[in-house]
Amino acid sequence: MARSQEKKTTTNGSAGLNMNTDLASSNYTAAQIKILEGLDPVRRRPGMYIGSTDIRGLHQLIYEVMDNSVDESLAGYAQNIWITLHKDDSATIRDDGRGIPVDRHSSGLSALEVAMTKLHAGAKFERGAYKVSGGLHGVGVSVVNALSSWLKVEVHREKKAFSQEYQRGRPKTKVEVIGKANDTGTITTFMPDKKVFGELDFSFKIITKSVRERAYLIPRLRFHLYNEKTDTEKHFYFEGGLASLVRHLNRNKKPLTDPVFISKKDEEMTIEAAIQYHDGFSENISSFVNVINTVDGGTHLTGFRTALTRSINDYAKKIGVVKNGNGFTGDDMKEGLTAVIALKLPTDGIQFESQTKAKLNNPEAQGFVATAVKEGLDTYFEEHPAEARKIIGKIALAARARLAARAAKEAIIRKGRLTGTLGLPGKLADCQERDPAKSELYLVEGDSAGGSAKQGRDRRFQAILPIGGKILNTERAHLDKIINFEELKDLIIALGMGIGESLKPEKLRYHRVIIMCDADVDGEHIVTLLLTFFYRHLLPVVENGHLYIALPPLYKIQAGKATSYVYTEEEKRTELAKLNNQKINLQRYKGLGEMNPTQLWETTMDPQERTLKRVTIEDAQKADETFDMLMGAEVPPRRKFLQTNAQHANLDI
Repeated sequence: MARSQEKKTTTNGSAGLNMNTDLASSNYTAAQIKILEGLDPVRRRPGMYIGSTDIRGLHQLIYEVMDNSVDESLAGYAQNIWITLHKDDSATIRDDGRGIPVDRHSSGLSALEVAMTKLHAGAKFERGAYKVSGGLHGVGVSVVNALSSWLKVEVHREKKAFSQEYQRGRPKTKVEVIGKANDTGTITTFMPDKKVFGELDFSFKIITKSVRERAYLIPRLRFHLYNEKTDTEKHFYFEGGLASLVRHLNRNKKPLTDPVFISKKDEEMTIEAAIQYHDGFSENISSFVNVINTVDGGTHLTGFRTALTRSINDYAKKIGVVKNGNGFTGDDMKEGLTAVIALKLPTDGIQFESQTKAKLNNPEAQGFVATAVKEGLDTYFEEHPAEARKIIGKIALAARARLAARAAKEAIIRKGRLTGTLGLPGKLADCQERDPAKSELYLVEGDSAGGSAKQGRDRRFQAILPIGGKILNTERAHLDKIINFEELKDLIIALGMGIGESLKPEKLRYHRVIIMCDADVDGEHIVTLLLTFFYRHLLPVVENGHLYIALPPLYKIQAGKATSYVYTEEEKRTELAKLNNQKINLQRYKGLGEMNPTQLWETTMDPQERTLKRVTIEDAQKADETFDMLMGAEVPPRRKFLQTNAQHANLDI
């Protein structure tokens, strides 16, 4: 999870949409109809092709080129892929595949130039060239070309080295022979256009994660990753495939069994899945189609979940755990589940939702995956009864917790109806505004600070909920225990969106949920506990950008009648340097309770002056691992983390 800083935010304003309706129909002629030629549509609307122009879109350029090389491996040719991040922020991707053809195309151009400069052009449309491929639309490498200030491609084939250079998608040179070659393959070097992406740079960390995923999915393919800026290199090669990936994901957990590996192939499709339950409470499922990470799932993931639920319920009924037709639900299956699903489909038959391939739409994939996973699990349970009972026991425990949580929630609702208070907790000082988009909820550490916040707030749009000390560590707790924990129960009710199976993100009562704790070790611990709760149980609050962390000042500096507040040690040094030789009164705030209502408003709650950090998720898998390491039951990973990072700690105790 990441925290992006937001300075001087406003909350209760409104935005209007101005539309010019003065264009007379006589002025609307054929002259206003424009045709975008070549790669111009890509530069005009890059988000249509790579999803966005932020850090995700930037890295999509790497993946588009890299996945062309991966396709060469899937076709049975490439065995190595080299990725190099250069010091000047350009990147090179190389493979030892067949090399892009350079002979003359029917259009009259070289096939290389056609592939690099024409949308919807490529070998992926012909099943004979690539039966299975991640690239479908023939726009990947040409889009990278269009969004690069310069690009150079070098092709090794037929004992010759061919080259062509481009500038913002347009050929700068002709395809020419530059020498001899004893190998085969394609080398693509490009510089992302700063007019499109600004000053964004490639992240070695982000690329490493994607490369590792592909290495697990294609066991016979070797990846070599280099970062010239830090003189770092990493190499990935895994023979264990998906089972190795699941073990890697669960390395900080206690698995109940070895990974269950399932594989099935017919004339058109191939499915591989690895499943492993652990003793934790979180779910981690990754799905892929032709090596592409379908982050939004799709029909193959739906088929997997359907089969998992049916197979486990069938076996639970067989051994007498489930009776009277009351089976486990899909939510019961999620607790402690780690799974990876990888589907391969013919290139000409895949239906993705968009060019970024986030979601699979093929209806036939659902039935194929469901049948394969159901058969595989049924066989595993019959052959491994002891392991099956461990899994069933884990799910049965989750089901009991779910029923207990439902009873607790219903009791809360009934109490609210009887008292006529709509169930809102008594400690909540609600705001007058009823539009969630204009409303804020401050989660304040301690009753003292909560009292100051209630007096200092703008009650029109700011609500206050005091949090009394350290809350329950929800990384290690079932839902029923969470709902029965008073502080968390009050928070769930105040937010209004439910939890667990009744979670309804659209019911959230505040679109800014702001954690405001003391600037000390205990305060940071409470922040971490709250972040764990939101990430594990109210994830839409984070995903939709509604969660913030308030940054209270560390010092109050008074020189004469002038007063200023500083938020970091560096700001303090800068401010003191400006006040050289003046009589200064320096006050260190150890807690929010030391501020009176006026000071708390001026420094931490005034939308015109406050500093907020928005909590976002850059890497869900890494966030999952971090919460498990810091807040989970396993001590060794946490000890190792603390020993490794202790030198970077800045404690103020």
